[in-house]
Amino acid sequence: MSNLLRLIGRRLVALPIMVLGVTLLVFVVMSFSSADPARQALGEAATPEALEQYRILHHLDDPLLQRYWDYLVNLVQGDLGTTFTGVKISSMVANAFPITLQLTFIGIFVAVIFATILGIIAALYRDQWQDQVIRVFSIACLATPSFWLALLLIQWFGDIPGGSGTFPAVITTWVHFSDDPGAYLNQVFLPALAIAVPNTGSLTRVVRTAMVEELDRDYVRTAIGAGIPKWIVVARNVLRNALITPLTVLGLRIGYAMGGAVVIEMIFNIQGMGQLIFQGITRNDVNIVQGVSITVALAFIIINIVVDMLYVLVNPRIRSI
Repeated sequence: MSNLLRLIGRRLVALPIMVLGVTLLVFVVMSFSSADPARQALGEAATPEALEQYRILHHLDDPLLQRYWDYLVNLVQGDLGTTFTGVKISSMVANAFPITLQLTFIGIFVAVIFATILGIIAALYRDQWQDQVIRVFSIACLATPSFWLALLLIQWFGDIPGGSGTFPAVITTWVHFSDDPGAYLNQVFLPALAIAVPNTGSLTRVVRTAMVEELDRDYVRTAIGAGIPKWIVVARNVLRNALITPLTVLGLRIGYAMGGAVVIEMIFNIQGMGQLIFQGITRNDVNIVQGVSITVALAFIIINIVVDMLYVLVNPRIRSI
C-alpha cells in the first residue's frame, strides 16, 4: 500500500507539469493557424470595424502568453471555450467523448481477453504447431489496419446491398446501453471489433514473449522439479509476474486505440470525437480542434497514470516506476 501511495503522490505532483506541457504545445500550434476567428464568426461581408470590435471583445489581439493564461484559467473551470458560432465546446465534448471512450475500452477489453488467452497458449506450447498458428494469426491481425477492416466488416455484415444486414453500417442515432442493451451491443459490435483486431495481434505477441521469459526462470524449473504441478506454478506465479510487461504496453495501446476510434467513428458515422474534430477541420474552427486535442491528450495522460498504479497492484515488489 505504501508503494501505491508514493506512486500516487509522485504522479499527482507530475500531473500539473504534464498538463501544462500538453496544453501549451496544443495552444501554440493552434495559434499558428491562418484562420481568422473574427472572419469565421462574422462572415465575409463583415466590415473592418466589426472585425476589429470582435477581436477586442474576445481578446484575440492580446499577447500569446496572456491568451494562454486566460485559456488555462477557463480550462481549470471546465471551460474549453466556444466555437466561432458561440456554441460551448465543453458541452460538445461532454456529449461526444463518452462515446469515443466506450468504443475504445470495449475494443481494448476484447483485445486483452483474446490476447491473454492466445499468448498463454502460444507460450505453453512454444515452437509447436499451436504456437505457429497463433503467430501467423497475430501477425495477420497486427498487419490489418482498423479502417480497412471496418470497411470489410461493413461489406460483409452491414445492412447495405450485398451485406448480411446483421449490423448497422451507418449509426444515425446513438443508443445508450441503459435504454436498449441489445440495440447498443448491435451498434457497437462492428466498430469495437475493428478496433480490437489489430490490438489483439500486438498484445498477443507481447503476452507470449513475457510468458516465455518468465517460464525460463530458475524458480519455475525449481518449483516444477519439486513436484508442484505446472499449471499451479503458471497460475500462481508465472502469469502474475508476466503481466508486468503487457501492462506497460497496454497504456500505450489504449492511447493508440483512442486515436483509431476517431477514424472508425468517421466510417460508421458515430457522433464521437472523430466527428467533432472533423467538424472543426471542415469549418476551419481552431477552437474545436484545440478543445478536442487537449481533451484526448489529457485522457491519455490520466490513463497512463492509472496503468502505472496497476503495476504496483500486480507486483508490489516494484519500488520505482
